[in-house]
Amino acid sequence: MAELVGPRLYSCCNCRNRVSLHDDIISKAFQGRNGRAFLFSHAMNIIVGAKEDRHLLTGLHTVADIYCADCREVLGWKYERAYEASQKYKEGKYILEKSKIVKENW
Repeated sequence: MAELVGPRLYSCCNCRNRVSLHDDIISKAFQGRNGRAFLFSHAMNIIVGAKEDRHLLTGLHTVADIYCADCREVLGWKYERAYEASQKYKEGKYILEKSKIVKENW
């Protein structure tokens, strides 16, 4: 009998709250505050903080930190606005830092 396995997920490293689906990864080639980060099209079970302008490696962006909804661990940020045309694809997307998430159902 085949074993049923759910979707591959990423969870908060601190409390294991599910925060994103593997299928929602757009890119694994991003840099976070603490090393490698992934760009996701969607995130769940998070709290979006206040918007602020930040100078990142690719220019000026309006971003909001994102926190785990259960334990309030900072997981990354949400791109609210990109000022350069080449960066507009990031708007509305989420950065989750690799050091802040763990794989589930792999």
